Amino acid sequence: MSDTQVDASEPGGGEVPPLATATELPTLDTAFPAWDGDCEEAGGVRLHVRRTDPALSPPDAPMAVYLHGLGGSSTNWTDLGGLLAPWGKGVAVDLPGFGFSEPDPAFDFALTSHADAVARYLDGLGAGPVHLFGNSMGGAVAALLAARRPELVRTLTLISPAVPDLRPHPRRLSDPRVALALLPIVGRPARRQLAALTPRQRAQQVIDLCFADPSTFSEQRLAELAEEHGARLGLSWALPALNRSTAGIIRDWFAFGSRSLWSVLREVAAPTLVVWGTQDRVISARKAARTVRLLPQGRLLMLRNTGHVAQMEQPAAVARAVLSMWQAVAADRWRTLPPNG
Repeated sequence: MSDTQVDASEPGGGEVPPLATATELPTLDTAFPAWDGDCEEAGGVRLHVRRTDPALSPPDAPMAVYLHGLGGSSTNWTDLGGLLAPWGKGVAVDLPGFGFSEPDPAFDFALTSHADAVARYLDGLGAGPVHLFGNSMGGAVAALLAARRPELVRTLTLISPAVPDLRPHPRRLSDPRVALALLPIVGRPARRQLAALTPRQRAQQVIDLCFADPSTFSEQRLAELAEEHGARLGLSWALPALNRSTAGIIRDWFAFGSRSLWSVLREVAAPTLVVWGTQDRVISARKAARTVRLLPQGRLLMLRNTGHVAQMEQPAAVARAVLSMWQAVAADRWRTLPPNG
C-alpha cells in the first residue's frame, strides 16, 4: 500500500486495497502545458472546453468528462486527464461563469442548473455514457447529474465533493484564504484585501488553501493559474458568477428531504469512487465516510498529506485508483469489492 493512502482501519480512513492498478501509467510531466481550449456549442449550451490530445487516446476510447470546483476551471484537470488519456478521451469544461465560459444572462447558478447545462452539452455531443469526474462544487454537480441522468454516466469519480459541511471550524473561519471560497459572506474588509492582490498572489492563496503542501505545486502550473486569474479580472461576469454559485452551494447545504445533497447521493446508480485528502481545509474529510456510505456503489480512497484538490496534488495516486475502478467495472467486479467507509 502506498504511503499516501490511508488504511481502512485508521479513523476516517477507508482505502480499498484493490484500488491500485498494476497497469503502468504514462510519465507525468508537470512542465507540459494545459490542454488547448476553445468555446464549443452542443445541445444549445456554449462552454469553454479543453480536450486532451486525440493522439493520446485510442479511437474507441470512452470519454472522460471533468468538472472543476468553485473558483476553479478546466485547467485543474491537466495532469490527471493526461495520465488517463490512454484509456479515456479527456474533456474538461469550464462551468458557466467560470474559466472562460460566459454564462447565459438568464443562468441562475444553482447547482441543479450547472448539472442541467452539462447534461444538455453531453446530450448534444451524443457521447454518453461517460466517465464523469467532479471536484468540490463540480463533485456536487456531477452527483446531481448522475442521479438525474443515469444514462449519461458510466462511472463517477468524486474528489472532495461539496457535500454539506456546516460545522463551525475556528481554523476555517479565521483563515483569510478561506475568503476565496466564501466570498459572498465575508466582510467588506476581506473583499477589499482580496481585490488588492495581484493575479499571482491570488493564485498562490488558492494553492495555499487547497494543497496540504503548496510547495509541491509546479512553477509551470502556478504561472498558468496566475495568467488565468489575470485574464478573468477583465470579465464582467466572473465575480458575480462566483458569488452566485457560492450562494447556490450554501442554499443546497441547508436543503432538506429529497432536495438534500445527502438524498441525492442515494440516487446515484453508477459505480462511484470517492477520493478525499486527510488535510482538506475546505470540505472536512470527516464527511468522506458518510458520503461513500450513501452511494449504492461507492468506494472510498483516503489520501494522506493531501488537501482539497487531490487530482492536482496527487494525480498519479488518483489515476491509479480511477483506472482500477474502470478495469473492475469492465470486468464486472466492482460490486464484489468489499464495502468500506
